[in-house]
Amino acid sequence: MNRKKIKRIVVQVCRFGLAALFFFTAGAKLTIIKAFAGNVGELLSATGISQVRWMWPATVAVIATEIVIAGFLLWPRTVRAGALLGALLLFGFSAFALFYRYGLGNEEGLECGCFGGIIASQLGVSTALRNLALLVPTFIVFFGYRKRTATRVSDHSEINATT
Repeated sequence: MNRKKIKRIVVQVCRFGLAALFFFTAGAKLTIIKAFAGNVGELLSATGISQVRWMWPATVAVIATEIVIAGFLLWPRTVRAGALLGALLLFGFSAFALFYRYGLGNEEGLECGCFGGIIASQLGVSTALRNLALLVPTFIVFFGYRKRTATRVSDHSEINATT
């Protein structure tokens, strides 16, 4: 196998792996939607944002964004946009996890509900590091993905005619 083929395989594994991850996390959040909305509400209230007013819009926005990112990663025309949005979301989640824990002084942390009730995860350094590690495949997809273009028969005939 040559380097080009290996690169293409790695990019595709990262692309579809990220899409699966974002679909999985959105689905997991949907299974515990009320508990996840409660967590979102606690996070909002800790930052001084109205929990009552913004809990459900923020919850829906997070889940919808994850679904959109997964869809973008699957559709060939929007793969790089999906990788970019995924990177922004992961970076934002990391920054918020650290801000909540250390910027606001919440020593106890809070169960984020990132993976629904399947994987427990407290906001803090481990959550931030996990999300920052997931930036690696987003960068691989963003910088490595190239749409395959169909080669037209007429292009080959012109090349053969000139040689």
